[in-house]
Amino acid sequence: MQEIIKAIEESAIKIRDLIQTGDTGKSEHENSTGDTQLKLDIASDEIIEEIFKKVPTIKAIVSEEQEAIIDLNENGKYLIAYDPLDGSSLVDVNLSVGSIFGIYENEFNAQNIVASVYVVFGPRVEMVVTTDDVKMYRLLNNEFKFIQNIKLNEKGKLNAPGSTQNCWAPFHKQLIDDIFNDGYRLRYSGGMVPDLHQILLKGGGLFSYPGTSDKPKGKLRQLFEVFPFALTYEKAGGQAVDGFKRVLEVQTTHIHDTTPCFFGSNTEIKRVLEVYSKNV
Repeated sequence: MQEIIKAIEESAIKIRDLIQTGDTGKSEHENSTGDTQLKLDIASDEIIEEIFKKVPTIKAIVSEEQEAIIDLNENGKYLIAYDPLDGSSLVDVNLSVGSIFGIYENEFNAQNIVASVYVVFGPRVEMVVTTDDVKMYRLLNNEFKFIQNIKLNEKGKLNAPGSTQNCWAPFHKQLIDDIFNDGYRLRYSGGMVPDLHQILLKGGGLFSYPGTSDKPKGKLRQLFEVFPFALTYEKAGGQAVDGFKRVLEVQTTHIHDTTPCFFGSNTEIKRVLEVYSKNV
Protein backbone atom coordinates (compact mmCIF):
# COMPACT_ATOMS: atom_id res chain seq x y z
CA MET A 1 0.00 0.00 0.00
CA GLN A 2 2.86 2.40 0.76
CA GLU A 3 4.20 1.82 -2.76
CA ILE A 4 0.83 2.85 -4.15
CA ILE A 5 0.64 5.96 -1.98
CA LYS A 6 4.12 6.96 -3.16
CA ALA A 7 3.07 6.41 -6.78
CA ILE A 8 0.03 8.63 -6.26
CA GLU A 9 2.24 11.31 -4.70
CA GLU A 10 4.53 11.19 -7.74
CA SER A 11 1.59 11.45 -10.14
CA ALA A 12 0.11 14.36 -8.14
CA ILE A 13 3.28 16.42 -8.50
CA LYS A 14 3.36 15.80 -12.25
CA ILE A 15 -0.35 16.60 -12.65
CA ARG A 16 0.10 19.81 -10.64
CA ASP A 17 2.79 20.85 -13.11
CA LEU A 18 0.58 19.83 -16.03
CA ILE A 19 -2.34 21.92 -14.74
CA GLN A 20 -0.10 24.96 -14.48
CA THR A 21 1.31 24.67 -17.98
CA GLY A 22 -0.93 22.33 -19.98
CA ASP A 23 -3.49 22.91 -22.74
CA THR A 24 -7.02 23.31 -21.28
CA GLY A 25 -8.72 22.81 -24.65
CA LYS A 26 -10.95 19.95 -25.79
CA SER A 27 -9.62 16.89 -27.56
CA GLU A 28 -11.26 15.07 -30.46
CA HIS A 29 -12.05 12.07 -28.26
CA GLU A 30 -14.91 10.98 -25.99
CA ASN A 31 -14.68 8.85 -22.86
CA SER A 32 -16.73 5.73 -22.15
CA THR A 33 -19.83 7.73 -21.19
CA GLY A 34 -19.79 10.04 -24.19
CA ASP A 35 -18.22 13.10 -22.54
CA THR A 36 -15.76 15.02 -24.70
CA GLN A 37 -12.34 14.58 -23.13
CA LEU A 38 -10.17 17.57 -22.39
CA LYS A 39 -6.50 17.34 -23.30
CA LEU A 40 -5.75 17.62 -19.56
CA ASP A 41 -7.88 14.50 -18.89
CA ILE A 42 -5.93 12.45 -21.40
CA ALA A 43 -2.52 13.71 -20.29
CA SER A 44 -3.34 13.13 -16.58
CA ASP A 45 -4.53 9.62 -17.38
CA GLU A 46 -1.29 8.85 -19.20
CA ILE A 47 0.81 10.16 -16.28
CA ILE A 48 -0.96 7.93 -13.75
CA GLU A 49 -0.94 4.83 -15.96
CA GLU A 50 2.79 5.10 -16.64
CA ILE A 51 3.58 5.47 -12.94
CA PHE A 52 1.26 2.62 -11.87
CA LYS A 53 2.85 0.29 -14.43
CA LYS A 54 6.05 0.42 -12.36
CA VAL A 55 4.38 -0.74 -9.11
CA PRO A 56 4.56 -4.56 -8.73
CA THR A 57 1.78 -4.76 -6.11
CA ILE A 58 -0.82 -3.44 -8.57
CA LYS A 59 -2.59 -6.26 -10.36
CA ALA A 60 -4.84 -4.17 -12.63
CA ILE A 61 -6.08 -0.62 -13.15
CA VAL A 62 -9.11 0.99 -14.74
CA SER A 63 -9.52 4.67 -15.51
CA GLU A 64 -12.71 6.65 -15.91
CA GLU A 65 -11.23 7.84 -19.20
CA GLN A 66 -10.85 4.33 -20.65
CA GLU A 67 -13.22 1.57 -21.70
CA ALA A 68 -11.64 -1.49 -20.14
CA ILE A 69 -9.54 -2.85 -17.30
CA ILE A 70 -5.77 -2.90 -17.94
CA ASP A 71 -3.94 -5.89 -16.47
CA LEU A 72 -0.49 -5.04 -15.07
CA ASN A 73 1.02 -7.67 -12.75
CA GLU A 74 -0.41 -11.18 -12.47
CA ASN A 75 0.93 -11.56 -8.93
CA GLY A 76 -0.14 -8.10 -7.79
CA LYS A 77 -2.49 -7.72 -4.83
CA TYR A 78 -4.40 -4.52 -5.56
CA LEU A 79 -6.82 -3.23 -8.18
CA ILE A 80 -7.10 0.53 -8.65
CA ALA A 81 -9.97 2.47 -10.20
CA TYR A 82 -9.23 6.15 -10.68
CA ASP A 83 -10.55 9.40 -12.07
CA PRO A 84 -7.37 11.13 -13.26
CA LEU A 85 -8.70 14.71 -13.19
CA ASP A 86 -12.20 15.12 -11.80
CA GLY A 87 -13.74 18.52 -12.61
CA SER A 88 -11.17 19.22 -15.32
CA SER A 89 -13.51 21.67 -17.08
CA LEU A 90 -13.01 24.00 -14.09
CA VAL A 91 -9.29 24.42 -14.76
CA ASP A 92 -9.76 27.11 -17.40
CA VAL A 93 -11.62 29.28 -14.86
CA ASN A 94 -8.97 28.52 -12.21
CA LEU A 95 -11.15 26.60 -9.74
CA SER A 96 -9.97 23.62 -7.72
CA VAL A 97 -9.99 20.15 -9.28
CA GLY A 98 -8.84 16.73 -8.12
CA SER A 99 -7.81 13.13 -8.70
CA ILE A 100 -9.63 10.19 -7.05
CA PHE A 101 -8.33 6.66 -6.46
CA GLY A 102 -10.26 3.62 -5.19
CA ILE A 103 -8.03 0.73 -4.10
CA TYR A 104 -9.65 -2.71 -4.22
CA GLU A 105 -8.76 -6.36 -3.69
CA ASN A 106 -9.98 -9.41 -5.69
CA GLU A 107 -12.48 -7.53 -7.87
CA PHE A 108 -13.87 -4.08 -8.55
CA ASN A 109 -16.90 -3.69 -6.27
CA ALA A 110 -17.92 -1.87 -3.10
CA GLN A 111 -17.43 -4.89 -0.86
CA ASN A 112 -13.76 -5.12 -1.83
CA ILE A 113 -12.61 -1.51 -1.43
CA VAL A 114 -9.80 -1.42 1.13
CA ALA A 115 -8.47 2.13 0.82
CA SER A 116 -8.96 5.36 -1.07
CA VAL A 117 -6.96 8.47 -1.89
CA TYR A 118 -7.91 11.80 -3.37
CA VAL A 119 -5.82 14.81 -4.27
CA VAL A 120 -7.07 18.41 -4.36
CA PHE A 121 -5.31 20.77 -6.78
CA GLY A 122 -6.17 24.24 -5.53
CA PRO A 123 -4.22 27.15 -4.08
CA ARG A 124 -2.46 24.34 -2.18
CA VAL A 125 -2.12 20.69 -3.18
CA GLU A 126 -3.56 18.38 -0.53
CA MET A 127 -3.89 14.59 -0.42
CA VAL A 128 -6.34 12.66 1.76
CA VAL A 129 -5.60 8.98 2.43
CA THR A 130 -8.25 6.67 3.88
CA THR A 131 -7.35 3.29 5.35
CA ASP A 132 -8.48 2.65 8.93
CA ASP A 133 -8.73 6.39 9.44
CA VAL A 134 -8.59 9.56 7.33
CA LYS A 135 -5.32 11.50 7.11
CA MET A 136 -4.60 14.72 5.22
CA TYR A 137 -1.20 15.61 3.76
CA ARG A 138 -0.05 18.83 2.08
CA LEU A 139 2.54 19.29 -0.65
CA LEU A 140 5.35 21.40 0.80
CA ASN A 141 8.63 21.83 -1.10
CA ASN A 142 7.63 18.98 -3.44
CA GLU A 143 7.02 16.55 -0.58
CA PHE A 144 3.76 15.52 1.05
CA LYS A 145 3.75 16.28 4.80
CA PHE A 146 1.18 15.00 7.31
CA ILE A 147 -1.13 17.80 8.49
CA GLN A 148 -4.05 16.30 10.41
CA ASN A 149 -6.54 13.51 10.91
CA ILE A 150 -10.06 14.30 9.66
CA LYS A 151 -13.24 13.62 11.66
CA LEU A 152 -16.74 14.86 10.92
CA ASN A 153 -19.05 16.41 13.49
CA GLU A 154 -22.49 14.86 14.07
CA LYS A 155 -24.08 17.84 12.30
CA GLY A 156 -22.70 20.28 9.77
CA LYS A 157 -23.54 23.67 8.26
CA LEU A 158 -22.90 23.25 4.52
CA ASN A 159 -25.21 22.12 1.71
CA ALA A 160 -23.83 21.15 -1.72
CA PRO A 161 -26.74 20.12 -4.01
CA GLY A 162 -25.63 18.61 -7.31
CA SER A 163 -27.26 17.59 -10.62
CA THR A 164 -29.77 19.34 -12.90
CA GLN A 165 -32.31 21.03 -10.67
CA ASN A 166 -35.18 21.05 -13.15
CA CYS A 167 -34.92 17.24 -13.24
CA TRP A 168 -35.20 16.79 -9.46
CA ALA A 169 -38.10 14.92 -7.93
CA PRO A 170 -40.40 17.34 -6.04
CA PHE A 171 -39.64 15.68 -2.69
CA HIS A 172 -35.90 16.05 -3.29
CA LYS A 173 -36.32 19.75 -4.07
CA GLN A 174 -38.34 20.14 -0.87
CA LEU A 175 -35.59 18.39 1.10
CA ILE A 176 -32.94 20.77 -0.24
CA ASP A 177 -35.15 23.82 0.34
CA ASP A 178 -35.87 22.72 3.91
CA ILE A 179 -32.16 22.29 4.62
CA PHE A 180 -31.45 25.81 3.37
CA ASN A 181 -34.37 27.16 5.39
CA ASP A 182 -32.73 25.67 8.47
CA GLY A 183 -29.73 27.93 7.97
CA TYR A 184 -27.32 25.77 5.98
CA ARG A 185 -24.99 27.61 3.61
CA LEU A 186 -24.60 26.83 -0.09
CA ARG A 187 -21.20 25.50 -1.08
CA TYR A 188 -21.12 24.12 -4.61
CA SER A 189 -18.38 24.61 -7.21
CA GLY A 190 -19.30 21.84 -9.63
CA GLY A 191 -16.17 19.97 -8.58
CA MET A 192 -16.84 16.82 -6.57
CA VAL A 193 -13.38 16.70 -4.99
CA PRO A 194 -13.19 20.28 -3.64
CA ASP A 195 -16.83 20.28 -2.51
CA LEU A 196 -16.54 17.01 -0.58
CA HIS A 197 -13.14 18.10 0.76
CA GLN A 198 -14.65 21.32 2.05
CA ILE A 199 -17.44 19.51 3.91
CA LEU A 200 -14.88 17.16 5.49
CA LEU A 201 -12.60 19.97 6.65
CA LYS A 202 -15.42 22.24 7.83
CA GLY A 203 -16.87 19.52 10.03
CA GLY A 204 -19.90 18.36 8.10
CA GLY A 205 -22.95 19.02 5.99
CA LEU A 206 -24.46 17.35 2.94
CA PHE A 207 -23.29 16.72 -0.62
CA SER A 208 -26.04 15.24 -2.80
CA TYR A 209 -26.16 13.94 -6.34
CA PRO A 210 -29.56 12.23 -6.63
CA GLY A 211 -31.19 10.16 -9.30
CA THR A 212 -33.11 12.51 -11.60
CA SER A 213 -35.68 12.28 -14.38
CA ASP A 214 -32.92 12.51 -17.00
CA LYS A 215 -30.45 10.28 -15.09
CA PRO A 216 -32.39 7.92 -12.79
CA LYS A 217 -29.19 6.14 -11.71
CA GLY A 218 -27.34 9.40 -11.09
CA LYS A 219 -24.28 10.67 -12.93
CA LEU A 220 -21.37 9.92 -10.61
CA ARG A 221 -19.48 6.70 -11.25
CA GLN A 222 -19.34 4.04 -8.58
CA LEU A 223 -15.80 2.71 -8.80
CA PHE A 224 -13.96 5.94 -9.59
CA GLU A 225 -15.84 8.55 -7.56
CA VAL A 226 -18.60 7.29 -5.28
CA PHE A 227 -17.07 4.28 -3.51
CA PRO A 228 -13.73 5.97 -2.72
CA PHE A 229 -15.47 8.94 -1.11
CA ALA A 230 -17.99 6.67 0.64
CA LEU A 231 -15.12 4.92 2.38
CA THR A 232 -13.61 8.27 3.37
CA TYR A 233 -16.85 9.61 4.81
CA GLU A 234 -17.57 6.46 6.78
CA LYS A 235 -14.06 6.32 8.24
CA ALA A 236 -14.34 10.02 9.13
CA GLY A 237 -17.43 9.25 11.22
CA GLY A 238 -20.07 10.22 8.67
CA GLN A 239 -22.13 8.27 6.15
CA ALA A 240 -22.65 7.78 2.43
CA VAL A 241 -25.98 6.45 1.10
CA ASP A 242 -27.88 6.13 -2.17
CA GLY A 243 -31.07 7.40 -0.53
CA PHE A 244 -32.00 4.03 0.98
CA LYS A 245 -28.87 2.13 2.00
CA ARG A 246 -25.11 2.46 2.36
CA VAL A 247 -23.39 3.29 -0.90
CA LEU A 248 -20.91 0.53 -0.05
CA GLU A 249 -23.76 -1.99 -0.34
CA VAL A 250 -24.61 -0.94 -3.93
CA GLN A 251 -23.98 -3.66 -6.50
CA THR A 252 -21.72 -3.12 -9.51
CA THR A 253 -22.56 -4.83 -12.81
CA HIS A 254 -20.24 -2.83 -15.08
CA ILE A 255 -17.06 -0.88 -14.37
CA HIS A 256 -18.69 2.36 -15.52
CA ASP A 257 -21.91 1.99 -13.49
CA THR A 258 -23.27 5.11 -11.78
CA THR A 259 -25.38 5.53 -8.64
CA PRO A 260 -27.28 8.26 -6.79
CA CYS A 261 -25.26 9.34 -3.76
CA PHE A 262 -25.42 11.45 -0.63
CA PHE A 263 -22.36 12.12 1.53
CA GLY A 264 -22.47 13.86 4.88
CA SER A 265 -22.44 13.91 8.62
CA ASN A 266 -24.93 11.73 10.50
CA THR A 267 -27.67 14.30 11.11
CA GLU A 268 -27.94 15.22 7.43
CA ILE A 269 -27.81 11.64 6.17
CA LYS A 270 -30.53 10.61 8.65
CA ARG A 271 -32.67 13.37 7.19
CA VAL A 272 -32.09 12.11 3.64
CA LEU A 273 -33.01 8.53 4.57
CA GLU A 274 -36.21 9.65 6.29
CA VAL A 275 -37.36 11.70 3.29
CA TYR A 276 -36.49 9.08 0.69
CA SER A 277 -38.08 6.19 2.62
CA LYS A 278 -41.40 8.07 2.60
CA ASN A 279 -41.40 9.13 -1.05
CA VAL A 280 -40.04 6.34 -3.25
